[in-house]
Amino acid sequence: MVTLETPRLILRRWREEDVAPMAAIHADPEVMRWIRDGSVLDERQTRGRVRTWESEWESRGFGLFAVEIRSTGELAGFTGLSVPDYLPEVLPAVEIGWRLGRAHWGQGLATEAAAAAMRFGFGERGLERIVSIAQVGNDASERIMTKLGMQPVRETVNPAGGRRVRVFAVSSEQYADRIDGRVR
Repeated sequence: MVTLETPRLILRRWREEDVAPMAAIHADPEVMRWIRDGSVLDERQTRGRVRTWESEWESRGFGLFAVEIRSTGELAGFTGLSVPDYLPEVLPAVEIGWRLGRAHWGQGLATEAAAAAMRFGFGERGLERIVSIAQVGNDASERIMTKLGMQPVRETVNPAGGRRVRVFAVSSEQYADRIDGRVR
C-alpha cells in the first residue's frame, strides 16, 4: 500500500472514516465552485467517489490520495493522479489534481501534496507526461500548476459542463530538468 510523507502531510489510501470529513469538504459551495458545474456533493455521493478512487488504485496502480495533516491527523482533502476521461481530447493522459477544505487554503499544502504526487507519478510509476486541468478563472489552481513546473498547452471546453478549461502539462524530461529544490 502506497503512503507518501512530506514535512506537513501524509498522503495515503482512503479509509471509511474519511468519508464524512470529505463529504463536508464537498458540501462547501466555495470549494466546489471550480469543479464541474459547481454543484456540491452529499455524503452518499462522496462515498461513491471514494469507492471509485480506491478502485482506480487497484486497476491503474495510481489514484487519488487522502491528504492527512501530520500534526493533527485531520483529513485536509485529496491530491493525486487520475485519468481525465471527462475530457477525451487530451487522452491518453494522466492528470494531477487536488481538492482541499477551505481551512487548509493559502498555506502551500496543495502544492506540497501535489509535488509529492508528481514525484510518485514520474518516479514510481514511470509516467512520461502529467497534465492538470482547471476551469478558466481558477487562478489559485493555475498558480499551483505553475509552481509544479507545468505550462499551459491548450484551452478548450469541458463537454460535461460546458465550462472553459485550461490544460497544463509537464513531461518527465521537463520535470527532471527542473528538480532544483524549489518544489519538493
